[in-house]
Amino acid sequence: MALLEVRDLNVWFRLPKGGRVHAVQDLSLSLDPGQSMGLVGESGCGKTTALTAIMALVPPNAEVSGRVIFDGDDLLVPGERTARKHRWTGLSLVFQGAMNAFNPVVRVEDQIAEPMVAHRLRDQRQAIARARELLEMVGINPKAGRRYPHEFSGGMRQRAMMAMALACDPKLLIADEPTTALDNMVQAQILLLLKRLSEELGLGLLMVTHDLPVVSQLCDSAAVMYAGRIIERGPIADLFHAPAHPYTRMLFDATPDLYDDRPVISIPGTPPRLDREPTACPFAPRCDSAVDRCFAQLPLPEEIGPARVAACLRAEDMLALARGGSRHG
Repeated sequence: MALLEVRDLNVWFRLPKGGRVHAVQDLSLSLDPGQSMGLVGESGCGKTTALTAIMALVPPNAEVSGRVIFDGDDLLVPGERTARKHRWTGLSLVFQGAMNAFNPVVRVEDQIAEPMVAHRLRDQRQAIARARELLEMVGINPKAGRRYPHEFSGGMRQRAMMAMALACDPKLLIADEPTTALDNMVQAQILLLLKRLSEELGLGLLMVTHDLPVVSQLCDSAAVMYAGRIIERGPIADLFHAPAHPYTRMLFDATPDLYDDRPVISIPGTPPRLDREPTACPFAPRCDSAVDRCFAQLPLPEEIGPARVAACLRAEDMLALARGGSRHG
């Protein structure tokens, strides 16, 4: 049984002057216990919105449809009771930008202890003791928990955010760009910490990032998003060696490789507006493999192999090209 199953998730944002932005469109994915998945794509493609919808944390101007099944419960059932029961205890979120996620006037250890007390898992004294254990687990001196967030470095705040996410022993850890605004050395430390914690604690991991090398190091599978849709999904090795969607291939081509002297090729153009429903492939204007029908027909996700899905009218051609000797082959 899947730990998390998302079915046909849609998110719209109502605009102040009328109209809606369709930020997440028909998103479906499944995550088994202990499995790790990366959600990748350019900024603005809907990754963070999808995560907040999965956690049932969307703002008041959002409309959501679909199903998010976690441990047998639908988190999108109207009302807060079902989602609140599972937040922190079942699935927890490492927010992007830890400085903004912490209350600046509350000591760090008190904030880590708060979800344990709120869910009545421990009293205040026990929760503080557990918070200090968690700080030590993520590589921070437990005594530092008495400090305020602004007294922590960026890397320490991110580690403390992970400690908070682990406070109630969740089954699934959701990480939204956990290495944003950190230098390369600290990024590597945070990623190694994430990998170690997920392996040692048997956590499922769903991580949002635009960094494909990070996904290849941490995740078993990946879902590639573009213009609010998942346009390709599958095991990370398959996506790397034989991408079925041109956007996936072009994302890899736009990523520097320290072990290859190939040129880095940026993706031309910009993503489409999301306040207009697409009638053709949204990537076609930027695609180097588009044909006439790509500008006239909207591709739907289709199975193209074991555990692989792609939304491209030329998916079979792309697979044949990749397997026939592209740089990934």
